[in-house]
Amino acid sequence: MRKTVSAVAVGVVAGLASGLLGIGGGLVMVPLLVAVLSLSQHHAHATSLASIVLIAAGGAVVFGSVGEVDLPIAGLLAVGALIGAPLGAWLMARTSEANLKIAFGAFMVIVGLALVFG
Repeated sequence: MRKTVSAVAVGVVAGLASGLLGIGGGLVMVPLLVAVLSLSQHHAHATSLASIVLIAAGGAVVFGSVGEVDLPIAGLLAVGALIGAPLGAWLMARTSEANLKIAFGAFMVIVGLALVFG
């Protein structure tokens, strides 16, 4: 029961951050899945990706209903993502847990600095 409640809570936080801040839920979800649900880094990344599909769809429906989605650009982004996501998953599967944590942490720092000073 505790795991179920924790997983739903992580989803709420990730969905809120995604809808409010426009960030990928993974930036919030991956660290929480590791810390709160004790998933390995690899399982956290993969689980996050699987759930982000529905998180993004929920947000896109709300934003689309008020005309905030640029569909041609969204389509082009999707084409690029359909190429990049399998390549990234292939790379992630071949990256050690330690190196994956370092890469993810470095990415979060770079994104944070870019947002603050960008």
